[in-house]
Amino acid sequence: MSDPNPAPDDEGRAPPQRPAPADKPPHLDESVRRVGAAGKASFEAAVDSGRALRRLLIADLALARSAFGRAMAWVGVAIVFGASAWLLIMAAAIALLQASGWSWLASIALCALLSAAVAGIAAWRVSRFFDYTGLHATRRQLARLGIGDEADDSDETSPTPPPEARA
Repeated sequence: MSDPNPAPDDEGRAPPQRPAPADKPPHLDESVRRVGAAGKASFEAAVDSGRALRRLLIADLALARSAFGRAMAWVGVAIVFGASAWLLIMAAAIALLQASGWSWLASIALCALLSAAVAGIAAWRVSRFFDYTGLHATRRQLARLGIGDEADDSDETSPTPPPEARA
């Protein structure tokens, strides 16, 4: 057996002592009560965390709604001032072209052509970005599963071809 009072080492320090063994393990019903109390405390903590997350989400959505409204107001301001700036730039360009010897018709036509070209490019880009909102990848996956296939809606009398024929 080990000595209850071990001798100090060469530097005069006592060696670390082992903790005394516990008297007795708790009885089974006490262990069940402890486990139940710990489970109840864990559940209450999870419910509190859920409530805190819900409050955070509600506050975050309120902030986003407010920010979206303010952003739309500033977008309106930007559109108005951007359009007026473009009109003033075109007026100055027309005046410069007319002063450099171009006719009024030619200078107005050139500025109109420039504006139409920019508008055409913007419309083309808008159509490309709206095309991305069509959820094409999701539709393809749903069609592979046989859900929401648009071809089935147009011709309900023809049977769906087997998967080997589709590939």
